[in-house]
Amino acid sequence: MTKKEKVEQILILLKEHYGPTKCYLDHENPWQLLIATILSAQCTDDRVNIVTKDLFQKYKSVKDFAEADLKELEKDIHSTGFYHNKAKNIIACCQRLLMEHDGGIPSDLEELTALAGVGRKTANVVRGNWYGIPSIVVDTHVKRLSNLLGLTKNHDPVKIEFDLMKIVPKDKWIEINTQLIAHGRKVCVARRPKCNECFLLEYCVGGQKLQKAKK
Repeated sequence: MTKKEKVEQILILLKEHYGPTKCYLDHENPWQLLIATILSAQCTDDRVNIVTKDLFQKYKSVKDFAEADLKELEKDIHSTGFYHNKAKNIIACCQRLLMEHDGGIPSDLEELTALAGVGRKTANVVRGNWYGIPSIVVDTHVKRLSNLLGLTKNHDPVKIEFDLMKIVPKDKWIEINTQLIAHGRKVCVARRPKCNECFLLEYCVGGQKLQKAKK
């Protein structure tokens, strides 16, 4: 079986089990998605959603965040972790959005990654989930599962992104992100992978090695 054929089978099985999935970060507009994604670094989506429920009631626009008091914003987002850097980046990001984009959120990758606190992952979340631009998002689940499935040998998220772009059909880029996240949460749990229950075991290099090691 070629790698292309393997990817086709994996995509079919992921769709059968999880269907079309959606972004796990709650948002109503692109700036909310951008800020939620910045907050999600080293933090669970569930925790971010708890924080942004009140946060987006308090700060109702890009302008509100641009004018926020740093110490107060740090307190507001404290539970997401790394709150010093996140608060500083959110304020700087929103100030630049006001100055260069009239408060709008650009869809261009280079313009997004020029914003404070925005790397390729964050930019691709916004591009894919809001603008519908085919984008591969490499979070911890996608990184781990891509390696286990033998879709990449790289551990650098940018290299993994480009590896997946070569072998996953472009019209599946957005889908595979959230489907792999769903699988990583439900079956291929980082500390206790449920290999015996996994419908991808046949295609999973890492899972097969783990099964052999247990015998």
